[in-house]
Amino acid sequence: MKPLPAAALALAVAALSSSAVAQTNPPAGADRPMGPMGGAAMRHPMDGMMARGPGQQTGMPTRAGQAAFGAIQEIVTILLAEPATNWSKVDIDALRQHLIDMDEVTIRATVQKEPIDHGLRLTVTGDGRTLEAIQRMLPAHAQDTNGLYGWTVQAKPLPDGEELIVTAANDADVTKIRALGFMGLMTLGTHQMHHLAMAKGETMNNH
Repeated sequence: MKPLPAAALALAVAALSSSAVAQTNPPAGADRPMGPMGGAAMRHPMDGMMARGPGQQTGMPTRAGQAAFGAIQEIVTILLAEPATNWSKVDIDALRQHLIDMDEVTIRATVQKEPIDHGLRLTVTGDGRTLEAIQRMLPAHAQDTNGLYGWTVQAKPLPDGEELIVTAANDADVTKIRALGFMGLMTLGTHQMHHLAMAKGETMNNH
């Protein structure tokens, strides 16, 4: 048998390759959709996961994008879902102002910590809008948390802020108080429920 010329051999190899590709990738039809350029679309097992993050059923976003916006959105959602909401008393603007106070106290207030017998003294100062927020939040927060965990929490006004003193009867709690510091102590209490009550117009305390 004579060997095939080089050109004929190349044609035979090309024909065999085309046949193999056709068997591996059948024509587009009922079982194989067309791609955007008219060819058969490739299917990847990750396609669905690319459109959805872990735990999501759709590609819809869920993040509020800004913390205060998200806090207000959460409260509004609760109010809308509650048939007994008294809309004549609802005051979302008051909640917004309180969240601005929280931002001022959290980010802009100056805090000095001083360990004292049985606890911690915090000197919290600021000026302008920050001072106003300190003077609104700290006395109300001290009143709300005094007695919580058996601790004594007291606020005292200063010309440029507030003094917050937190004490406890046992050494373990004293260590905990000092470790929490200003912001840790400010997170204690029923703050989220206070936000809901404020939005409902049920309280005047701004803490």
